[in-house]
Amino acid sequence: MHQAVSTPVTAPVTAKQRRARRKKQIIYGSIALVVLWIIASVLWSKREKPIPVTTETAIRKTIVQMVSATGKIQPEVEVKISPEVAGEIIELPVDDGLQVKKADLLVKIKPDSYKALLEQQEAAISAAKATNLQQKATMMKTEHDLKRAEDLFDKKLISEQEYNAAQAAYDVAKNTYESSVHEIERAEASSSQARDQLSKTTIYSPLDGTITILNSKLGERLVATGQFAGTEVMRVADLTHMQAIVDVNENDVVNVKLGDKASVKIDAYGDRKFKGVVQQIANTGKTTGAGTQEEVTNFEVKIRIDDHDVALRPALSCTADIETNMVKDAMAVPMQAVTIRTGDTNLSPEEIEKKKQKAGGLDKGDNNAQFVNERAEKAAQKEEHEKLAKVVFLKKGNKAQMVKVTTGISDDTYTEIKSGIQPGDEVISGSYSAISRKLKEGAKVTLDKEGMK
Repeated sequence: MHQAVSTPVTAPVTAKQRRARRKKQIIYGSIALVVLWIIASVLWSKREKPIPVTTETAIRKTIVQMVSATGKIQPEVEVKISPEVAGEIIELPVDDGLQVKKADLLVKIKPDSYKALLEQQEAAISAAKATNLQQKATMMKTEHDLKRAEDLFDKKLISEQEYNAAQAAYDVAKNTYESSVHEIERAEASSSQARDQLSKTTIYSPLDGTITILNSKLGERLVATGQFAGTEVMRVADLTHMQAIVDVNENDVVNVKLGDKASVKIDAYGDRKFKGVVQQIANTGKTTGAGTQEEVTNFEVKIRIDDHDVALRPALSCTADIETNMVKDAMAVPMQAVTIRTGDTNLSPEEIEKKKQKAGGLDKGDNNAQFVNERAEKAAQKEEHEKLAKVVFLKKGNKAQMVKVTTGISDDTYTEIKSGIQPGDEVISGSYSAISRKLKEGAKVTLDKEGMK
């Protein structure tokens, strides 16, 4: 007989249960999607984003290194006219801006007192000469008496005392005569000085030129002494030969040489540029703002202006661009493309620490850890400093390649590259933040189309 097997009867799933199950599936699926979205977002954020850059092609061109400075236009020759004697101006036949020739009368001072002084000194000469003649006669008489006394003394007709008296009388007369001779010389010297002072009451032009400054007027009284320059009456300058006197910063003056060509822009003449040549460089600088943050040291440089078709005036403001160096057919890149990088930027912190320990000689058994660490830090800093390098970044496909370069001179836009790149290389020229901080070897880059425009 067969035994009957009973089969359990499953209760039918109701619609309510099905709805609840479906709801759970939707919730779990939504949670899974959110988790996947978060994971994908994190991974995407960690993915390296290309750095937008602008590029230019390395070219060959002529680079001219310039030094700029500001200053004033001044005559090459300008003479200050100051009297050496005091007195009232009785003649002043010139005006400001008048052209004069050499030896033309410029100013005449009232000479009356100096004429009187000269006459007094000439009278003193006459008196000294008269005294001299009298002393000469006395000397000749005493000389004759001395010879007669010598003859009588030899014949034992006079005493030694009488002979000595005759000798003393002659010596006194001789010294008095010589003194009168020197008195004549003194009087003649005083007369010469008085004559010189009288001649200085009339002042003539020392050169062909123009009166550029006239400070005095007819009737004014001038103050002066023989030892010091007196009142500045006027200035006479040769305006046919002008120069630009500019102040060059101490960091730039080492590049300036005698004979360097210059382009001088004078404010009063707009954009016109005058040609010039450096003819003098000061040996000592002028410091302004000493002891403050604004302390500046400049050196005075004189530039002779070669253009003579325009009558320039003294004290015009100007700006000079001095050509200190020039390289033809130089490999050139934009100036902002060159940056400085230091040390091993791709090492991990652990590797950098190992390098510091190796540089300082740190051993496991060294007890003086602080001293060794300080030595290691100094050695590491020295090593990093020695590894300062100028670099440019080239765009190779979609990546940046860092290349060490040797630079030369620069102008306002381009820098000479002596080694490291070739003509036609695509050099990353912007942005500044990308070149100075963001870019590194192998970094992904993309062209910034807006920046290129």
